[in-house]
Amino acid sequence: MSSVTIPLPRQGSALKLLQKYGVYLAIVLILVANLIFTPNFFTVDNLRTQLVQVVPVLIVALGMALVIGTEGIDLSVGAAMAMAAAVLPLYIGYGFLPALLIAIVAALVIGLVNGALIAFIGVQPIVATLSLMVAGRGLALLVAGEQLRPVIDPGVLALGRGTILGVPWAVLVAAALVAIVAVLVNRTTFGKQLVAIGGNRRAAELAGLPVKRILLVIYLVCAGLAAVAGIIGTARLAASVPSTIGNLIELSAITAVVVGGTPLSGGQVKIAGTVAGALLLQIITATLVKHNVPDAYSQIIQAAIIVVAVYIQRGKVFSK
Repeated sequence: MSSVTIPLPRQGSALKLLQKYGVYLAIVLILVANLIFTPNFFTVDNLRTQLVQVVPVLIVALGMALVIGTEGIDLSVGAAMAMAAAVLPLYIGYGFLPALLIAIVAALVIGLVNGALIAFIGVQPIVATLSLMVAGRGLALLVAGEQLRPVIDPGVLALGRGTILGVPWAVLVAAALVAIVAVLVNRTTFGKQLVAIGGNRRAAELAGLPVKRILLVIYLVCAGLAAVAGIIGTARLAASVPSTIGNLIELSAITAVVVGGTPLSGGQVKIAGTVAGALLLQIITATLVKHNVPDAYSQIIQAAIIVVAVYIQRGKVFSK
């Protein structure tokens, strides 16, 4: 009688599957749990609300994914959001589009300084962006006169509250940005160069890639995306509040990127995973709110998720 041997999956294979699909599995499990234990979670209004609330984190996470793909980090995204929020109401009298452009350009200054310090002077990304995290928000507060300013322009408010065919404008903007960044990363030479720099910066330099210019552009793009998130956040509040907008959003963005499969060591950029990571964080937060769990626990859970995700990426989850 012949015996049949059934091969078991290797630990390495299981780890790779967890690295690749873990965030999607987590979303499914939490949604199933909500279906069972959270009344009215799957109503149209609640799902629409969750999509709108995730938009700022998702947009910031797109820029963070590009930066992390180069083995960098950007802690100043909240300051870029605050700068855009501070400048927007000051120029709304010039018209909707000019005000938006000026607000984005103001935030780009933060990205320009970051990129210059990192690419041309050689300052470590965490040091450069930490400096701008503090100085940028302080400058935003000075620009705003350290006070809340109402925003009543219909065009701006539509970004945060308007819909088209039932779909919020903020969600449509986020979807468009996801598509653009995905094409940039996966279908352009710039995206391939970005990944090459994150994989081995020295080798990229020896291969003749314009490393410094690419790094500068990436930090500019990250600041620009943060500015868009700041404008949408301001539109949702109908007020410019640079003292609080974007606070700790860098934690959420980094968590979304890392959980989505982009390693902190650089060399990869997972846009679909980043979107899933942002959605996972929002679902977790919404679930905790629905069950009256204090917001502080949400922040603790985010920190724990970062640790677990990085641990998995390093391939140690199954090691003794």
